[in-house]
Amino acid sequence: MKKIKVTLIKSGIDRPERQKLTLKALGLNKLHSSKEVEATPQILGMIRKVDHLVKVEQLAN
Repeated sequence: MKKIKVTLIKSGIDRPERQKLTLKALGLNKLHSSKEVEATPQILGMIRKVDHLVKVEQLAN
């Protein structure tokens, strides 16, 4: 699977609870924190729900 890097660029404060839980499930808890994850359909769906709060980069294999 492809790896992607997800970085939190906007705060989850004053967001709906579901978006906060999605950020927590992605492992993003502090501003400008990053995680490398597999690009599975489940992860891509989670990213799509909070795409206005995160930056996504593809990692070279």
